[in-house]
Amino acid sequence: MLGGGVTKIGEHWSKSLRDLFVEAAFKALEDSNLELKNIEAIYIGNMSSGELQGQEHLGSLMATWLGIPGVAAVKVEAACASGGAVFHQAYLAVASGLYDCVLVGGVEKMTDAVVHDVTAALVMADDAEYTAFTGASFVGLNAIVYRYYMEKYHVKQEDIALFSVHDHKYASNNPYAQYPFQVTLEKVLSSPLVADPIRLLECSPIGDGAAALILCSEKFARENGIRPGVEVAASALATDTISLMDREDLTTLTATVKAARKAYKMARIEPQDVDVMEVHDAFTILGVIHLEDLGFAEKGSGWKLVKEGEIEKDAKIPTNLSGGLKARGHPVGATGVYQVYEIYQQLTGIAPNQVEKAEIGLAQSVGGVGGTVVVNILQRVR
Repeated sequence: MLGGGVTKIGEHWSKSLRDLFVEAAFKALEDSNLELKNIEAIYIGNMSSGELQGQEHLGSLMATWLGIPGVAAVKVEAACASGGAVFHQAYLAVASGLYDCVLVGGVEKMTDAVVHDVTAALVMADDAEYTAFTGASFVGLNAIVYRYYMEKYHVKQEDIALFSVHDHKYASNNPYAQYPFQVTLEKVLSSPLVADPIRLLECSPIGDGAAALILCSEKFARENGIRPGVEVAASALATDTISLMDREDLTTLTATVKAARKAYKMARIEPQDVDVMEVHDAFTILGVIHLEDLGFAEKGSGWKLVKEGEIEKDAKIPTNLSGGLKARGHPVGATGVYQVYEIYQQLTGIAPNQVEKAEIGLAQSVGGVGGTVVVNILQRVR
């Protein structure tokens, strides 16, 4: 990996979908000391441009607006995991030898749409005919998981809600975070109910943003006299049944377990070798469950890592030091790319909340309520 660039996440009323993507792309090129002529293919992660902007065919659109029509370009969609999935596809393209230098990015524009339309777009992450048809919302589906987890493992809500406090603590030092301020547990628990038991301050916000990265082959780096500081050690994608009603256990995202196992094997590491991690905490309960499914805690005890401070910057497994989806923001199709960029920052020593001597980082991206999960592992080149 040669470099990356992102936009600040927020309400970008004066910028279009294409404006955001192009901005992030040129930042990535500048960071990588490359020019457009070096790019052989473009991979774009996005979930809802067709629904919210009335615009599909993002591959050709972004190639045109970048000024390189003719280059191979395609959109990748996997619901909220679109960013992780697009990185996976770009990695496969380079690792296969098909391309030597690609631009991979994600973009989402959500704030200029009415809430009803955004809600309708997000629930498409589940089965539209059998789940969304009933009137269930995406928050409602996660509320079912939240309630079931508390009852199954006898966990108090305040112990799960701490994940939001953790995220905001670190977002307060992140220059591109949507909500860079701290919150108290009392404020989280007194915020309005969205879908019982989920409180407003336990939910990731609606936001606009774009992130981009440059991936290249060893051959390209060698021929151009480049020594990349970070390499992709593993990229694994797995799926589960799309709807909760078909799951054996609502408190385990089987796709996370499968993708993580594949990624650890590919990278030849164990969970304890990971120095820093970004997980897909669209809701606080998911952050807790991911700590378990990724192999850092026993089932029903992920909340203890949060409560005992084990996911802090200088602790056992530093997690979501960007502020996570909750506070950094969640521009859906771009989120997975933001996560990989944040791991890249950590491994190159330029992160706002830097982990000392971080060498291996993991980014986990989730589509729907675990229907698709991507685990990407990066390592610092020694």
